[in-house]
This record gives sequence, structure tokens and C-alpha cells, in this order.
Amino acid sequence: SHAGIAGSAYRESGKSGRRGTAAARKTMVKAKKYFIVFLAVSILTVLLDQFSKYAVDKIRPEWGLGFMSIHFVHNTGAGFGILKGQTGLLAFISALAALAVIFFYKKIPQEKIPQILFGLFLGGVVGNLIDRTFRGYVIDFFDLSFWPVFNIADMAISLSVIGLALYYWK
Repeated sequence: SHAGIAGSAYRESGKSGRRGTAAARKTMVKAKKYFIVFLAVSILTVLLDQFSKYAVDKIRPEWGLGFMSIHFVHNTGAGFGILKGQTGLLAFISALAALAVIFFYKKIPQEKIPQILFGLFLGGVVGNLIDRTFRGYVIDFFDLSFWPVFNIADMAISLSVIGLALYYWK
């Protein structure tokens, strides 16, 4: 009779342990799925950014497309002409921002939208960091004439910041 009580307790804890393990496994699968989304968006952003900058650097286009033009711009500063010539400082800030996103990744909500937005942010920051580190400047090329010239990394950063502000505003 004593063994029966202990045996039933063992069976009950075994069942809840399996349920707990299944729930943990489901959570891990969900986390892995979102990490893959985050990583894919980050990598795709960096690849698109670097490929477009490589093409603009090699071709040196002078294309007028009505509302915008595409041409090579050598940028040693940040947006709106601030911090011109401060490539080292801007690279350091970019590296800190990228490391912060990576370090605090587990705090990003396990939802599609924030994973995509933080992935865009990281990809944009890394894209411009690569330029600052290996070229000593950032290649910009989209020119709307009324706005500072920008690139794909800048678009990714801007879209992510606006998207994250709206996401967290709710």
C-alpha cells in the first residue's frame, strides 16, 4: 500500500513533468522560429545594403528618376550633416548599438513585428558599421533633393525606429 502511494505520486509527477517539458519545447520552438526571422531580416538587410553600395561604388550612376536621383555620395558623418569627419566615433556608437541589440535580444518580445523591426535595426546599423570600418565613410545614394542623401541601411534604421515607436506606443 505504501509503494502504491509512492508509485502514484511518481506517475503523477512524471505526467506533469512531460507536460511541462512539452510546453517548454513548444516555447523553445517558438523562440527559435522568431530568432530565425530576426536573423534572416538582419542578414538580408546587410546583404541588400552592401550589395547596393558595392554596385553604386562600381557603376557611379547619375540617374534622375523624377522625384529622386541616384548618385554616389561619400559620407563621413551622420544624417543631416551632423558629426562630419567623426567616422571613428560613429563606428563606435554603431558597434555599441549592435552589441546592445544582440546582448538584450532575449528581451525582444517573441512576436513577428518586433522581431522584424529589431532585425531591420540591427541590419541597418551593421550595414553602415561595415562601411565605416572598412571604407572609412558610408556610401549614400538615394537623393530626394529635400532630404539628406541616404542608403538601404538608413532606410532600415528609420523604418525600424518608427515601427518600434508605434509598436511600443500601444
